[in-house]
Amino acid sequence: MKALLTIGLLVLSNTFMTLAWYGHLKFAEWKWFSKLGLVSVILISWGIALFEYCFQVPANKIGFSGNGGPFSLVQLKVLQEVITLVVFMIFTLIAFKNETLRLNHLIGAIFLILAVYFIFKK
Repeated sequence: MKALLTIGLLVLSNTFMTLAWYGHLKFAEWKWFSKLGLVSVILISWGIALFEYCFQVPANKIGFSGNGGPFSLVQLKVLQEVITLVVFMIFTLIAFKNETLRLNHLIGAIFLILAVYFIFKK
């Protein structure tokens, strides 16, 4: 159960992270947003990133084996990175219709899956 909770929290965390880091590129299409200066965009991104931390910190605390969770520190990090890339890929396909996935992206994803396999292998 802790594994699923950790993964769910990481997915939520990375959704907010992706919005904070890349959302402003899409939001710039909105008339009012496009008039904002860089400092305003940074502050909005920080506000969104606050929610990232509200999910990331508990995910790591619950998931870490040192706290009774199911994952080692290395496993948590690799899991987080894979979730980050999956969330980013979904966000890109939904928000940026002009971006396309190519064969090299698929090959990279396969290598990530292999990395997870080897990191979790006992």
